Amino acid sequence: MKILVATEKAFAPAAIKLIREVIDAAGHQLTLLENYKDVSGLLAAVADADAMIVRSDMVTFQVLDAAKKLKIVVRAGAGYDNLDLPAFTAHNVIAMNTPGQNSNAVAELVFELMLYQIRCGFSGKTGTELRGKTIGLHGFGNVGKYVADIARGLGMDIYAYDPFVSERVMKNNSAKQSINLAELYNKCQYISIHLPFNEITRRSVGYDLLKTMPYNAVLVNTARKEVMDENGLLKILEERPDFSYLADVEPDCKAVFEEKYKGRFIFTAKKMGAQTEEANINAGVAAARQIADYFKTGNEKYRLNK
Repeated sequence: MKILVATEKAFAPAAIKLIREVIDAAGHQLTLLENYKDVSGLLAAVADADAMIVRSDMVTFQVLDAAKKLKIVVRAGAGYDNLDLPAFTAHNVIAMNTPGQNSNAVAELVFELMLYQIRCGFSGKTGTELRGKTIGLHGFGNVGKYVADIARGLGMDIYAYDPFVSERVMKNNSAKQSINLAELYNKCQYISIHLPFNEITRRSVGYDLLKTMPYNAVLVNTARKEVMDENGLLKILEERPDFSYLADVEPDCKAVFEEKYKGRFIFTAKKMGAQTEEANINAGVAAARQIADYFKTGNEKYRLNK
């Protein structure tokens, strides 16, 4: 089987080395398409591929239409909004992700953003501390659990809301369960968002939730920009000079932040939650193993489409 690694943003060489070892050991052939600049390159490369590993690369109906032999695509990472799942189903191609492989990297970024902000950008001005403060986790999947683990080490008081996670699981991870989102936002000075992006979560965090947060509120978004209602976010920033927004991806209204709210926001240069050497390796190798296992045993554990 021909396994194509197609990445506009290439894996680290160490990751490719380990991916190759997995693919070779399974008796398959690895082909690389790295740092491509145009979709035409992807269309040509995927034409005879049996499987493909991608990162944030868009896998659309057009790409799948060009891939006559393709049986499976694995997104090396947890988010998968770059995969057109209905198109996968229409082409009878399996889509998978690799949940959990980037979780620690994203969780550490949450605190890197928070610490930089509360220490005034390391400018020498007097800042504040995290110990004894409240943090609310909006979503308690793999990343949320790692955030709770770090917050516990920092001496923070941890709350969480996730309708799909039991109180027992939260308690085992040192978090107190909030019965609803209103309680979570009302109780916590710091909120960290860990939601998948879908039609239910689109623009689900907005003014009505944010206005209830305590004084000196800090909202951290390492999920997707689309989960934010940006009009509501701008409204709360206008009304409350004590409110700050830290994000792993800049909002569409970035220009307004830069004009009006200097010192009250941090946006990374690009989405970099998973941009660590360890996460890069973990996600790539997990993708390779899932493909090898699928061809050997038919295992579809992380299948995303029906």
